[in-house]
Amino acid sequence: MERITITIDDDLLATVDALVARRGYPSRSEAIRELLREAAKPDDMGQGRAPCVATLTYIYDHSVRELPQRIVNAQHEHHDLSVATTHVHFNGDTCLEVAILRGPANAVQKLADALTTQRGVRHAHLHLIPLKDMKHRHRHEPGALSLAHGPT
Repeated sequence: MERITITIDDDLLATVDALVARRGYPSRSEAIRELLREAAKPDDMGQGRAPCVATLTYIYDHSVRELPQRIVNAQHEHHDLSVATTHVHFNGDTCLEVAILRGPANAVQKLADALTTQRGVRHAHLHLIPLKDMKHRHRHEPGALSLAHGPT
């Protein structure tokens, strides 16, 4: 790991220190590394074709005409990207969904847009994580039974 020196004004340093304290980073360096990784994500996505995992979180109004069915239809149209979805009812009309997605970044973004641009969807956030550092895929032998990744 390389060591660098940066110069920042006192106000920005106070902001960094507050971030370190609030989020519990072990050091200023780790906080700055995380901020740089987050800022570099669009470049890491290789024009959208790079593999990624993502969480898509959104709140929507269940009572908006046909919205639940449109959401389900969009998810089915992109079933190859879906790992899991959690659905929570807050009250009679408000629902929260968290979708865990995996695939090319541009396809994940397309699904997120299809879901979150629907009338009645609010407070959406897509968090993309590039998989460029993954060296190999985890595979099980055909016919093998695995319990919690223990011995087979």
